[in-house]
Amino acid sequence: MGIRDWPEGERPREKLLTLGAPVLSDAELLAIFLRVGVKGRSAVDLARDLLVAFGGLRPLLEADQAHFCAEHGLGEAKYVQLQASLELSRRHLGSLLERGGALTSPALVRQFLTSQLRHLPHEAFAALFLDTQHRVIRFETLSEGTLDSASVYPREVSRRALALNAGALIFAHNHPSGVAEPSDADRRITQRLKEALGLFDIRVLDHFVVGDGEVISFAERGWL
Repeated sequence: MGIRDWPEGERPREKLLTLGAPVLSDAELLAIFLRVGVKGRSAVDLARDLLVAFGGLRPLLEADQAHFCAEHGLGEAKYVQLQASLELSRRHLGSLLERGGALTSPALVRQFLTSQLRHLPHEAFAALFLDTQHRVIRFETLSEGTLDSASVYPREVSRRALALNAGALIFAHNHPSGVAEPSDADRRITQRLKEALGLFDIRVLDHFVVGDGEVISFAERGWL
C-alpha cells in the first residue's frame, strides 16, 4: 500500500504541515526528502531500509558519493540534493550569527560550530572573530591537521585577529574520534592563545570541543 493510501494523519507530509517537523521520525523526514519509494516499497519503507543499511541518520548524511549512490533508491541526483540541503542548513545557521546583533545564545553558537566541524574526517581548528560588542565579524578555519592533531600558531592567530580588528574570539575544534573530552594539549594551546591575544587586549571568550553528539565548553568548565 502506497503512502497516498495511508490515513491522512499518518502521511509524513501532512503530519509535518499539521504538527511541525520536530514530531516526525528520522524515517519520515527522510521519506519526504526521497519523495518516492521503489517497487513494492513506500518512501517510508525505503527510508527505514536506508537507515538500517547506513547505521543511522548521521552516517547516511555524511556518506561519501560512492557509498551513497550505491544504495538502491538513491543516486547522483539525490546525493546532489542532499549536499545542497546540508549546505543550506549550515549557511542558515551562519546567517543567524551574522545579522548584526551581539551573541546572546550559547545554544546557537554550539549548533553553528557543530554544523561546521562535526562531519569533518580530520581535525580542524577554527575561530569566530567578534568585535568589542561580541558581534560576529567572521568565522574562519585556522588550521587543518591529521586525524588526531592540528597545528595552531598563536602569532598567526593574533595577526589575523588584529587584521580583522577583533575584540574577542571563540575557538572551536573537532575530535574526529567522537570523544569530545579536551586533552591536555587542547588546554595548553588554549592558554597560549589566551596569553598571546591578551597582549593586544583581545579576549578569548570560549573554546568548544566538538565530538559526536557532545560539545564541551572550556568556559563552562572554568578553564578560561
